[in-house]
This record gives sequence, structure tokens and C-alpha cells, in this order.
Amino acid sequence: MCGMSRWFNIAGPCIAAKHYMLPASERLPEVRSLIRKEQYFVVHAPRQCGKTTAFRALMDEINAKGDMAAMYCSVEAVQTWTDPDKAMPELAAQLWTDLDLYAHVFGADAKEELSKVVKTFPTASVVKDTLKWLAERVKKPFVVFFDEVDCLEGDVLIAFLRQLRNGRISCTAPNTFPVSMALIGLRNIRDYKMRVRPQNQSTGEASPFNVITKAMTISLFTEAEMRALYRQHTDETGQAFEEGALAKAWDYSRGQPWLVNALARWCVEEIHKEDFSKPVTAADMDEAKEGLIRERGTHLDSLMEKVYDPRIQPIVEKMMVGETIDRDVQKENLRYAIELGLLMDDAGAIAPANPIYTETIGRYLTRGTQDSILSETPENVWVKDGRLDMPALMSAFQDFWRENATPDSFVSQNFHEAYPHFVLQAFLQRVVNGGGQIIREMAIGRGRLDLGVVFGNEKYAVEVKTSALYAKSPEKAHAQILKYMDGLGVDEGWLVVADADVTKPWDGKISTTDMSFGDKTVHLVRC
Repeated sequence: MCGMSRWFNIAGPCIAAKHYMLPASERLPEVRSLIRKEQYFVVHAPRQCGKTTAFRALMDEINAKGDMAAMYCSVEAVQTWTDPDKAMPELAAQLWTDLDLYAHVFGADAKEELSKVVKTFPTASVVKDTLKWLAERVKKPFVVFFDEVDCLEGDVLIAFLRQLRNGRISCTAPNTFPVSMALIGLRNIRDYKMRVRPQNQSTGEASPFNVITKAMTISLFTEAEMRALYRQHTDETGQAFEEGALAKAWDYSRGQPWLVNALARWCVEEIHKEDFSKPVTAADMDEAKEGLIRERGTHLDSLMEKVYDPRIQPIVEKMMVGETIDRDVQKENLRYAIELGLLMDDAGAIAPANPIYTETIGRYLTRGTQDSILSETPENVWVKDGRLDMPALMSAFQDFWRENATPDSFVSQNFHEAYPHFVLQAFLQRVVNGGGQIIREMAIGRGRLDLGVVFGNEKYAVEVKTSALYAKSPEKAHAQILKYMDGLGVDEGWLVVADADVTKPWDGKISTTDMSFGDKTVHLVRC
């Protein structure tokens, strides 16, 4: 039984015979109705959310049923093309070069016949004419799913959409053009409109967009769906996911499909080496989370590269320091970051989409500082008798800040406002490397960055502010750290106030003051 079991897939589309996956009908509840009503529509969702898997599965279901015909086509091959006269024939080729895979739908000789006739199609209509030929060939209602459409830009995008529109409105006889079509990608149709031409230009009277009925998204997994996916593995192998493991998988992933699969795969394959007799525990899920962040595979790398995107960088910087942004000014950029799946808007709070992204962003942006710290300090230098020496750690941070916070160090950072926050996080990362854990809580508008340091059975509440922000309202800062201490259930906290103006004299800037608030103590660490 074990040798025949499926596995959790983290690379490419899922295949039902090989991988654990949810039925397409569950992930695309509205799509069947749109197809039945012969609509053209857009589906957008973040990378590796299961768009390709869901639509390829839906295509197979439609073709197996037999009353309609369906085809899937990725346009990614023309991503870098800028000349429509060269891109359109190549795009049409994507429709016919794989026809041998659809022999059961179009006939065994369809590829050979279309490869000959496609040469006679004018460039200005080659995509439209190819779709028309396929629709007429199959002699039944024909559906096409175009994937990766958002990779097209400018005149190539205009030419492509215009040919779809022209075919839709000109081929009115039955079975002469696709009756339904999905344009699939990361972005919504409104963003296609913004990208086809500069704002001061027009796409012309024949708008390529007016045949689209609806734009929709593929949701992340619900907790019930995540549990159902994991249950498939348990049913096939007998290996159970304990309740604690399921709870942590949900908390860490928040339903992001790639993360859901990657966490399970790490537990099953990396930790237990496919020994299905051992259950997956909460501790396993902790180890899997840490392994994924350290490994930082393609999924996490591609998202982290977006952090330096000029549209996203200012938002992430404000999020790192807990400050607010002008939502009206940043509206489109916020929507872009959310549609990429990097951030989420949770009841008005802008934050990373899940704890794994939060941790990855924190480590990614501080990796340069981490390297310098790691090269200068021995392992476990702040651990004494198995306990974390927080006073020594904070004192070391003050020394490091004084020695390394120079004007040049600020200029070299892309995130100028958040530089003190980066340095402290990089310093605390040493705790993780020494066997501890950092809990980062960052969100726009909170006015602070909460850092929970966990070492052994003990927790430490840490917050960081710039001196300018602290000077505006020290009482607010004290209330914030006290609230966070309550959340962690500790009576001692550390409020780090870093002076970002490193041109000022250092005399009097380095100090530690203990403040009492009832039965709680806050250590004010100035540097």
C-alpha cells in the first residue's frame, strides 16, 4: 500500500493519480455556471494557489463527460515578446502543437491537418482563426482556458484580447468559436486595462475587454479543506496528523495551498522518511515550518523578491515599523501586494499573509546584518546555564548599534526608516540559531513592531521604536509594550529605542532604565 500512495506536490500542477488534491468542482464553484451560460471570464489568484491544477482538472472532467470539449493553453511562451506580428503566430502554435494530447477530443489527425492550414491564417487573425478551426472541428460547445495571461503586456496583450473579442462577436453560428473562455493569471482584468497602453492613450473603439462577464478569484484553502487534503494521506497510508499538527499547519499556512502541501511533505518525507507508522506531531510541524523558511525554495524566493518592488517596498517598510500609510495614495499598490498573495487585509490591518511569510520577510530583509553579526559573535554567547541572558543580549545590541550604525550604513539600506528594526531582528536571530524562536508580529497602523523571543520554556516581550517616534508619545509606547506583555503572559519586557540620527554624539545615548508599572517591569533600552 505504501509504495502505491500518492504524495504532497509542491512543484507544478497536481495530477490526481499521483498527488493529493481537492476536486476542481470544490475549488471552482462558480465556474461551471459561467461555462453553462457560455460566458467569458477572468480568474485571478496568487502564484501556486492551484489555478493551473484546478483548471486542468476541470478540463479533464469536461472532456470525460463528453457533452462539451475543453482545452487548456498557457501563453507563457510569449512572455518576453513585444512585437504582435511575431507573438500571435507563436501563441497560436501553443494551441496546435500539443494537439496530440487531445486526440480523443479532436481526432488523431487534427494536429497534422491544423499545422498545414494554420500557415494560411493572416497574422492579424491567426489566434482567432485557430480557435475557429478547433471549434468547428470538434462540432460541440468548445471551452478554452488561457493561463498566465497576465504575463502579456502592451501591444501583444492588445492584439491577443482583440482577436478573442473579434472571434466572440463575429462567429455567431453554433460551434464556430469557443462558447466560453477563462483568462487566468495573477491579476484582475482591471490591471490588464491599465497595462495595455499609457493612460493618455486609447485602446481604440473596438475595446478588447467588453466580452468579459466576470472577474473572480480562487480562494485559499479553508481549514476544512486543508484537513480534507491531509486526510487523503491518512486514508491511503494510515499515517495520522495529530490534532496539534493540524492546528499548527493551519496557523502557519493560513490555507495557502503551496504552504499546506509543503508543510505536510516536509513532515512526511524529510522528518519521518516516509515511515507511515509514525504520526505527524505538533513538534514535527514546528520543525517543518523552520525547515521551509531556512530552505526558502522557489515559492518563498519569488515572493521575497517582490519586497523590493517600488510599489511594495514603501508598504513593507511601514509595516515593519508599525506606522500608517495613506490608503488612498497606496490603494493600487496595496491591491497589487494583496493579489500577489504577499500581504493580506485583515479587517483593515495590513500584514503578511501568514506567519511563514512574516518570518521569511523578517529574515530576508535582515540577512546582510545577520551575516555581519554571525561573523563577530560566538555561538550561544548569551546563554548561561541553559537560560537566555536578556540583559547581556540587550547590552550587546547597544554596543553593536554604536559600532555599526554609521551614516553610510543607513544610506546603503533600501529601507531607511526600518533600519533599526532590521538590526535588532538580526541580533535576535542569533537566539533562533542558538535553539530559540522569534515571534514577529508586524502590521501597518499598529505603531510598533512586536517581537516575542522564546527560549526553552521562557518568553520575552520586545518592542522597538525610533527615538523620534518614542519622543512623540512615550506613554503610548509604554501602554503598547505592557499590552504585548499581557498577550505573552510575562511580567518583564524590553522596549528598545534606537536613535536613527547617527550623526549626533553618542554621549548620553546609550542607557538602560528600569520602569515599574504595578507588578510589571519594562526595561527601556536606549541606543
